[in-house]
Amino acid sequence: MKTFLTQFFTWWNSQTLGTRFHTWRHGSKVGQDATGNVYYEGGVDSEGRTRRWVIYANYSEASAIPPGWHGWIHHRVDVAPPSDDYRPREWEKAHEPNLTGTPAAYRPKGSVLTNQHRPQVTGDYDAWTPGS
Repeated sequence: MKTFLTQFFTWWNSQTLGTRFHTWRHGSKVGQDATGNVYYEGGVDSEGRTRRWVIYANYSEASAIPPGWHGWIHHRVDVAPPSDDYRPREWEKAHEPNLTGTPAAYRPKGSVLTNQHRPQVTGDYDAWTPGS
């Protein structure tokens, strides 16, 4: 019952009822990533390409898509990561979640959200002025 209510009243928890119905009617499962996000394709978009979408495991957070799946969902590559033909690029890094807005977010020295103080200015900085 809780799942039904969250899908009915919220859009940020996994999927809405409309998305569930659309996936049931038109979607074919392509694969799943390590965090539990499930990827689908089916139908044709306005540009004549196959529609691709993701059902998030938890909150709908676009930064939760790993690099390989990001390329596939945005039509940068035709081969999805679970395929035998998929080869990650040598420069791809492991996925890291976006921590903005959470207690684990980066806060530099001098931020009003920390008790750390910025280092004192030494006075060796000379500001640029136009024409000089």
